[in-house]
Amino acid sequence: MPKHKTLAFFIPHWGCPHQCTFCDQHTISEAVHAPTPDEVTDACRTMLARSGRLENAEIAFFGGSFTAVELSYQNALLAAAQPFLGTGKFQGIRISTRPDAVDAGILRRLAQYHVTAIELGAQSMQDRVLEKNERGHTAQAVRDASAAIRRMGFSLGLQQMVGLYGSTLADEYDTLEQLLWCRPETMRIYPTVVLEGTKLAECCQPGVYPILSQEEVLEFCADALCRCAQEGVRVIRMGLHDTPSIRERMVAGYYHPAYRELVESRLYRRALEQAVAEAGTSELFVKTAPGTMSKLLGQHGCNRKWMAERGVMLKAMETSEVSKGEIVAEEKSYSIICNGKK
Repeated sequence: MPKHKTLAFFIPHWGCPHQCTFCDQHTISEAVHAPTPDEVTDACRTMLARSGRLENAEIAFFGGSFTAVELSYQNALLAAAQPFLGTGKFQGIRISTRPDAVDAGILRRLAQYHVTAIELGAQSMQDRVLEKNERGHTAQAVRDASAAIRRMGFSLGLQQMVGLYGSTLADEYDTLEQLLWCRPETMRIYPTVVLEGTKLAECCQPGVYPILSQEEVLEFCADALCRCAQEGVRVIRMGLHDTPSIRERMVAGYYHPAYRELVESRLYRRALEQAVAEAGTSELFVKTAPGTMSKLLGQHGCNRKWMAERGVMLKAMETSEVSKGEIVAEEKSYSIICNGKK
């Protein structure tokens, strides 16, 4: 399968009718200004010239609530992208927006501009959590918008923020199941990062917020990756992109520059735990697929240390005999992605 490519343009805050407690898109995206149609044209032309022939690539408008920005600006950006769509070029356009900024008329217009995928910033499916974080929409708005998007033939993407103000661990698992019920094709899962200057930062007092521990959020994200795989939903992002501004302005939350690596390493640890329990040995020799040793051993060798603390010595090697997504220990295969908690 060709590697998926995205040419992303960020439109921070434009169109958002609410200032959510956690939101600072300028810091998250590091976007200095919203793109002009000419900049979209130039970037598309440059990427196409460099790649020669694009396959499985999309033009994306992210960052704000695209369908809520000024209509003439929306149409100008979409029009600028049109010459670069088609065979051998970009396969379509992806946008992100709010659940309450979608209706049948908007969707028909997007279809005319060859938009193929729409992502909704659902964040939570708990109305009280949405209200506490000043989202300005309800969980029902997510359900309604998701259904409308699917009816019109768009690819649906949903985004969940883990550990928002007022959210419990039970809320997170319930939100995940409700989002999966909406039948998205893709999901992004973002552990909450609290940035200075946001309303959420004002809540960061000991014993008040955050409620969930780093371990709880990591375990949840590991379970979420498994559940999405079970439902055939691709998780196309886990954790925020690493940027200097995020690291400089973060005051609390659940951040790591390679959060997905942490989550996948946790799944490897679960598989190792199962292998140790079944082998009943103090020394475990494990085979893993090429390029997966760092995930098997964990960040800074944390999985190896975890096993050593339990009296088990881990020895491992990479080999093409093992497929990605599994390990082999004592001649038995163990799945990585299916080791989610029931």
